[in-house]
Amino acid sequence: MRFSVKVTEYQKNLMLNICDADLLGKSISENELTMKISESYYGNEIIEIDEAKKLLETSTIINMVGKDTISLSLELGIGSE
Repeated sequence: MRFSVKVTEYQKNLMLNICDADLLGKSISENELTMKISESYYGNEIIEIDEAKKLLETSTIINMVGKDTISLSLELGIGSE
């Protein structure tokens, strides 16, 4: 699994934007909602699963999208279904 990330500091918090790497640059739709997975928001740094785990565990604000990303966060106990 590979992930695309952008890490920024926001009001003294570590904010992580993370998505499945294969979604970068695409749009996903459900019902009437469409979401563009842009490089400007989700970054263009591609990382592997071990680094993604570290970032997910240490970030205080997380914006995430993608089946692999959500599955990994649930595996780590971040969030709930």
